[in-house]
Amino acid sequence: MTPERFFRALSDPTRLRCLMLMQRAGELCVCELTEALEMAQPKISRHLASLREAEVVTDRRDGLWVFYRLREDLPPWVREILAVSADSLHGQAPFAEDAARLQPMTTRPRNGCCAA
Repeated sequence: MTPERFFRALSDPTRLRCLMLMQRAGELCVCELTEALEMAQPKISRHLASLREAEVVTDRRDGLWVFYRLREDLPPWVREILAVSADSLHGQAPFAEDAARLQPMTTRPRNGCCAA
């Protein structure tokens, strides 16, 4: 991964919001991200595909769900940037609102189908 590719991935507000949620919450299902960001599934999926192509996130399928998380093999400098950014932005809009919407979800995949 090149710095240019990484920072280009961060340049979009939707991708940045997805990354900040994943940095704090770990692995998230597409439906969790659509709920937290209050955006349509196709838009979220398009941005997640960009992050996957940029080699920032990886995905796995489990039945109906597709889960995304930060790649485990990210360079240390990337991990540090994401960690510092998440800590610094956590209390600011829209990041605080995204996290607040994610917390009370009763239909999260670990609790049952979020697509139902």
